[in-house]
Amino acid sequence: MSSNRQLDTLYRQVIMDHYKNPRNRGKIDDGSLTIHLNNPTCGDTISLQLQIEDDIVKNVKFIGEGCSISLSSASMMTQAIKGKSIEEALKLSKVFSEFMQGIAPPDDLDLGDIEALQGVCKFPARIKCATLAWKAMEKAIEEKTNEVSVSDSHCGCEMKENESK
Repeated sequence: MSSNRQLDTLYRQVIMDHYKNPRNRGKIDDGSLTIHLNNPTCGDTISLQLQIEDDIVKNVKFIGEGCSISLSSASMMTQAIKGKSIEEALKLSKVFSEFMQGIAPPDDLDLGDIEALQGVCKFPARIKCATLAWKAMEKAIEEKTNEVSVSDSHCGCEMKENESK
C-alpha cells in the first residue's frame, strides 16, 4: 500500500473516530453562550455552547446532526480551542478556514487531529460541512466580545435564533 493511501486510510479512521465518539458532545448547564447554526445546503445543524472566562475558553460543548465531516470537525474544534485564549481560538479558526481552501498551515502550528480533514478542500460542497462548527465558534466569540467580526462570505450558513443565558 502506498504511503498516500495509508495516510488517507489513517485520516478516514481519525474522522470516523471523532464521528462515532465525539469529544465534548453535550450541554453546559451553567449559563454559557449558545449559538445555533445550520447549513441549508446539506441539513447539518449545530448548537455550540461556549463558556468564556477572562478571555479563555474554559468549556465548550456541542450538539448537532449531520454528516461525518461536520460532526467530526465540531469534535476536533472543541478539543482544539478548550483552554485557549479567544485570540488563539480565532487564529486557529482563520488557519482552519484557509486549510479548507487548500492553504497549508504555518509550520510551527500543530493541528493534531484536525489535519485529518485536509482532503475536504478537494470537495467544495463539503467545506461548508467542515466549517460549520468553526463559524459557530466565531459567532459566539463575536457575541461575547462585541468587537470581533465574522466573515460568512464563503460559509453558506444560515443563522438560527441565538440564545444568551
